[in-house]
Amino acid sequence: MTERVVIVGGGVAGVSTAASLRSGGFDGEVTLVDLGEFPYDRPPLSKDFLAGAKDIKQIALQPSQWYDDQRIRLINRTAVSALRPREAAVELADGHLLPADRVVLATGGGAARPPIPGIDSERVHVLRTADDADRLRPSLVPGARLLVVGAGLIGAEVASTAVRLGCRVDLVDPVAVPLAGALGPELGAWLHGLHAAHGVTTVQASVESFEERRTGIEATLTTSAAPRLYDAVVLGVGMVPCTELAQAAGLEVDRGIVVDERRTTSHPAVLAVGDPARVRRGGVLQPRTEHWEAARHDGARAAATLLGTAPPEETVSWFWTDRHARHVEAVGHMDAATHTVVRGSFDGPSCAVFGLRDGLVVAAASVDDPSAVRAARRMIDRRLPVDAARLADTSVKPRDLLRG
Repeated sequence: MTERVVIVGGGVAGVSTAASLRSGGFDGEVTLVDLGEFPYDRPPLSKDFLAGAKDIKQIALQPSQWYDDQRIRLINRTAVSALRPREAAVELADGHLLPADRVVLATGGGAARPPIPGIDSERVHVLRTADDADRLRPSLVPGARLLVVGAGLIGAEVASTAVRLGCRVDLVDPVAVPLAGALGPELGAWLHGLHAAHGVTTVQASVESFEERRTGIEATLTTSAAPRLYDAVVLGVGMVPCTELAQAAGLEVDRGIVVDERRTTSHPAVLAVGDPARVRRGGVLQPRTEHWEAARHDGARAAATLLGTAPPEETVSWFWTDRHARHVEAVGHMDAATHTVVRGSFDGPSCAVFGLRDGLVVAAASVDDPSAVRAARRMIDRRLPVDAARLADTSVKPRDLLRG
């Protein structure tokens, strides 16, 4: 019988697990252990929080009173040093043992730091935590020379924030059209072109090395004849799942903590959710999903497992991002489409791209048109046949597309 649940990690997956346990009727002890002062939301770190428009309390996932109201014990500023499932306990960094019938690992991930010479310089930043943002913020002053390495979601958002703050920004990526697999090549290229329109210099290249100089840090790029000098560098080249606790406990780990569809690890008393979890479905390991909504759904799924109730239905993956005052949403897997349909104009106030395969929508992405993506999500989940001409017709409202 499960009476004591310990959740390790206070990101959206961990908080979602705790909230879903209580909303599902769990009356036992719920303890959430987190390294920070309190659990906070991470998407604002590259936008409003980095710009100084919001402070840490304004990006809290829940107000402090919520934990008391929900009878969730929050142990903050504390690390977990070991899992002891055989002893039904979790060991904290100070040696204290927390009783735990079941443990949920919501340990998240750390920023990837590729083996580039000179990458350990204090001028080279990453952005995964509020502390990272606090360290980077003083460098983002008008006229500062900033290099952003990686033009994916984090890199594009940081570049957008920095140029708005008056920095001179170079954005470097080895791929000609970043995010083409998620957004499609047409929309991906147009969005990447927004950087130049807002004063960001984009360079298709890789970084070979960094070297400290008295007046900054030099970066040698594969396409440049001479090094370029910057005041600061931000790496946005992906994340590495935090699997150390799982490995030390002898759980199955394979580029993530391996779980089944109910988010149970190779030890039945331990579950894993969010960024580090890697689902085995039908005997096949799936790619990890590193998006906010996926982490929230993971928490709900883990709670259902602990409660012994039916898990929520799976739904197609969805994410959003913001850059240069444009809001982007995407759903599904655009690289699975055989052809695309464009709705609206890229240069208009809003637009959307639908990815089709065998007469079905398999993906969609939009700029300032979230209703199109919401409709596409329902089309994908319900496997509704579609008429490409109606998809492209902006006079047809997105909700009407669901009626055939």
